[in-house]
Amino acid sequence: MAHEHQHGHLHDGDMAGLKSAFWLNLGFAAFEFAGGLFTGSFAVLSDAVHDLGDSVSLGLSWYLAHVSQRREDARYSYGYRRFSLLGALINTLILIVGSSLVLWRAVPSLWSPAQPYAPGMAFMAVVGIVANGIAVLRLRRAHSLNSRAVALHLLEDVLGWIAVLVVSGVLLIWDIPVLDPLLSVLISLYVLYHAVAGLVQTMQVFLQHVPESVDLADVERDLRKLDGVCDVHHCHAWSLDGEHDVFSGHVVVSAGTTLEQALAIKHHAKHVVAAHGFDHVTLELEYGALDCSMGACGAECDCPGAAEDEHVHAAVTEEVVR
Repeated sequence: MAHEHQHGHLHDGDMAGLKSAFWLNLGFAAFEFAGGLFTGSFAVLSDAVHDLGDSVSLGLSWYLAHVSQRREDARYSYGYRRFSLLGALINTLILIVGSSLVLWRAVPSLWSPAQPYAPGMAFMAVVGIVANGIAVLRLRRAHSLNSRAVALHLLEDVLGWIAVLVVSGVLLIWDIPVLDPLLSVLISLYVLYHAVAGLVQTMQVFLQHVPESVDLADVERDLRKLDGVCDVHHCHAWSLDGEHDVFSGHVVVSAGTTLEQALAIKHHAKHVVAAHGFDHVTLELEYGALDCSMGACGAECDCPGAAEDEHVHAAVTEEVVR
């Protein structure tokens, strides 16, 4: 059995982006609390609580992203990459719950909208757009599912503050208070749609779904084209964290294959699989039609010498019966 390790570290941009997003969001939450207490605005205080929750979520994502950089050990033989995936799952669930709560409060307001204080809304909106916008830009090139979930979380805040700014501008001219809950509903539906899509993607990784970028049939076909390969079976593909993919499979060669030939076949096979974007490749070589540890090949293999293998197997079986 051959193992090929190509584990890399989490992208530096992801770690730096998560760190910046955490501190920016925490600082803005403190600013909102101060502003809410000073102005006596319940709406601002409510959003401060929301941003404080975001800060906790971001801090957890940052910590889990840091943990995911640890190398494999006796407890986690594949390493800690899935801790980053756990951060993505938690962030996505918080997005879904948060957006649902906003909808729960905003939809009834469509029929009885309150008159907000437009100048104060505009000022807080500008600060909110700048603070959260910088955090989103820090994560604009995020690669991991965790960082992308955080970026979506922050984008929700940016869109929310843009909506607040638009509404405050309109309210300074016209008396249309229903715009506030209406825009909140539209933004929440947009974020909820993408959050659910992200949850589906994250759960697929957890459930070891074949990566979307991988066509397992193509991998098997390319392996069968190699000289000396008679058959390929028991091929499996999954992803550790949505970025680093894993492959395992059985490669059948003829019973008369020499050790030198087998090593060359295995070497070429590993490179063929790696060319499909896999970071970790595990291959088991089988000699002849009956050398499958999982009993998958049998007489279907067209390996040279397969008939002789079956003859020997039949003779051994007959001797055991006697």
